[in-house]
Amino acid sequence: MSARLDAEAMLRRAEEQTGLHDYGDPTLPQRFGVAVEFLDDQDMDAHGRSQAADVCHWLLTTRLEFFADRERLPVRDEVIERPMFVTGEPRSGTTLMHALMSVDPNARALRFWEVMYPSPPPGVSADDDPRRARADAHWREINAKMPKWLHSHPYNDMLGDGLPEDERTWAFDFRVMTPTTWWRVPMQTVVGGLPTDATAQYRIHKAMLQHCQYARAPKQWVLKGFHGFRLAELFTAYPDATLLWLHRDPVQVAASRTMMMADILEGIVGPIDLRAAAATHLALTRESIANTMTNPMVGDPRIMHVRYTDFLADPVATVRRYYGFGGRVLTDEAEQAMRTYLAANKGDRHGKFRYSASLLTDIGERLEALHEEFRPFRERFGVDIEQRA
Repeated sequence: MSARLDAEAMLRRAEEQTGLHDYGDPTLPQRFGVAVEFLDDQDMDAHGRSQAADVCHWLLTTRLEFFADRERLPVRDEVIERPMFVTGEPRSGTTLMHALMSVDPNARALRFWEVMYPSPPPGVSADDDPRRARADAHWREINAKMPKWLHSHPYNDMLGDGLPEDERTWAFDFRVMTPTTWWRVPMQTVVGGLPTDATAQYRIHKAMLQHCQYARAPKQWVLKGFHGFRLAELFTAYPDATLLWLHRDPVQVAASRTMMMADILEGIVGPIDLRAAAATHLALTRESIANTMTNPMVGDPRIMHVRYTDFLADPVATVRRYYGFGGRVLTDEAEQAMRTYLAANKGDRHGKFRYSASLLTDIGERLEALHEEFRPFRERFGVDIEQRA
């Protein structure tokens, strides 16, 4: 076993390198310590621990610089007006919906290069900012390490200009450990176990939007994340927001997310036990569907519910409906940009993503029983059992 990581030493190193000490939250050092304990418990060799230490240093220095920007510049005065969010179960079309909205000339979406290297605020940098090339290089490394991920998520070909989920803004808050941050570290994806505080997390999210909006022309924020468990906190942070919620057959959700995550983790840690993965992702899907069925805020009038199959049948029409729901107009220019995007970015452009509901029968589940289990959900949102070839 290689030497354990030293959280206090890593905090000191980040502060000494930057000359900064304010993390914007006095609880950050304690939370960072919990994350380091988790890393220490992973079965990693010396190289893996070195990579983990490097990621920690990157996130700590980025956070220190980010909050220093908020002190030296009037970033916190930026008003985030009527943001538009997309949510839904994984593998329910949320990324395509987000991508279409992002090509609207009057819209603004977070970009990976911005959240990976946010300081100084992107609005004060030039178009040839070297952070763009640095993020592109990282994404080429990610795609080379996890080539199968491009089958299920071809949007990764956008490299540093790609569209992060809202959860990525919490990376330097040490509340999540996603592959887009920790790809160099040989460990499983972290599902739970880190301290969460949805109210604090949306403060960080809003701070990132203010940061990326600063010194730029006003545009409509379009965003995407898994907000179903945090609806109260989302709408407290953004009371004038709207949310489009895509709904898909949970059986297909569980099977598809199983294979997608297996493809990702195979590139990080090696061969994956598909049976164990299927059990995990079916459990996560059940938990999420249960929340959707019981959370009283699911019926909030600021939420527009759409069937995945309706979205796929006419993506641009769905965008138009959502714009109308949010009191906005889809311009001819924006519609043409979306249709051009669809024509130029076929979903199988990097290879066909293949998965089957047999992943669930392999762990002893009966599809008929699963369909019956999820019947109340399907009836509530008008979701049909999805038949796949």
